[in-house]
Amino acid sequence: MFWASYFLAALAIILAWPVPVILSRAKWPSRSPFSAMVLWQAIALAGGLSMIGAMLAWGLEPIGENLAQGLRSLWDILIQRRPAETLGLVHVFAISAAILLTVHLVFTLLLTYYRILSGRRRHRDMLNLLSSPSLDAPATLVIPYPSPVAYCLPGGGQSVTVLSDGLMDILSEAELTAVMTHEKAHLSQHHHLLLWAFAAWRAALPWLPTSQLAQQSVNELIEMLADDEALKKVDRQTLVRAVAIVGSGAGAETAASLPGPTGTAAVTGGVDGQEDVIAGRLSRLLTPQPPLPRWIRAVIQASAVLLLAVPTVLLFAPGLIR
Repeated sequence: MFWASYFLAALAIILAWPVPVILSRAKWPSRSPFSAMVLWQAIALAGGLSMIGAMLAWGLEPIGENLAQGLRSLWDILIQRRPAETLGLVHVFAISAAILLTVHLVFTLLLTYYRILSGRRRHRDMLNLLSSPSLDAPATLVIPYPSPVAYCLPGGGQSVTVLSDGLMDILSEAELTAVMTHEKAHLSQHHHLLLWAFAAWRAALPWLPTSQLAQQSVNELIEMLADDEALKKVDRQTLVRAVAIVGSGAGAETAASLPGPTGTAAVTGGVDGQEDVIAGRLSRLLTPQPPLPRWIRAVIQASAVLLLAVPTVLLFAPGLIR
């Protein structure tokens, strides 16, 4: 029968609602933010692949035993003008829906990227007018602003960290090191690419719990990863003070960050719920939990790989569609 398409549809539903809800409420991600980040990416990719794959598996079932064979048969029907009597109206509709959803996702991804790049370009133009280079740190700009503000602006070889002079007047040398290390970790670990991908996912499917919860969770996780990097340079109490001071200017940071239409800022700083993120960071730093055991992290990451493998095997393994 069509059990592969049904299984993919069930998997898409599970990854669209109960799984992201459960993961967003879990406590363990703060103990292993990298593993949680990998799992969120796998959920998003596997969910999208399952949605599209379920419709393709259903639509191509009469003309192929797997995705590759079905697409070859469809190519023959469309290009070679072979007879298409085996394809009914329902199957044509399913194929069309899969193609439209794929085009919608890819177009939204590219459109989001263009808008974020445009926002960053405008922001950089403003910084060129209002900021001055730091005398003590390379690739760092200082803006004349009394509130404590710190964020990074990605741009490949032109990436910069932006600090307000109000922040620099307040922070001690160790606290400034913590802030700089945190912001540079965002750039070196390419967190802006993750924000872009999940912002596009939310813009494409705003009604989907996965896209909403994933964007919020990913923003929290990248802050945890950057905090962990800062802890390699400074002690925990110094980082707590630095986070609290920068957090007191979170509203100004958000206002300065040129958010895009999807709700994700053109920089890694101002996103929706920033105050909640700062509160979560402080709570994690003040009441540290032991990291997850290595074997549990390995299980989580293996589960992420399995999530991606299941829809792929169902689509491409011979005989699983029919």
